[in-house]
Amino acid sequence: MQTYMLFTKLSTDLSYEMKNLKRQGRSWLEQVKDKCPEVKFLAHYAILGEFDFVDIYEAPNPEVAAKVSMISQANGALQARSMLAIPYKRFLELADEI
Repeated sequence: MQTYMLFTKLSTDLSYEMKNLKRQGRSWLEQVKDKCPEVKFLAHYAILGEFDFVDIYEAPNPEVAAKVSMISQANGALQARSMLAIPYKRFLELADEI
């Protein structure tokens, strides 16, 4: 399994509906679990800055990670970016190979 980070920016319409955020988040998570049962979520954070949320998860391949992003966009996210995360120790090992 590879580790990915999903950065999500809500659409303006969704961000105005803060009281419905919990319901929307549960619905999104249920859809991901249904359509991508192999995905394992490790952490979920609300963040300040360019994006509203970051989810750290494991997926078997980039295609499944892409589906997670697409499910976010299908549920009204303005932006959804899944990025591969490399453990720091492994990154240092790769640097030593250069």
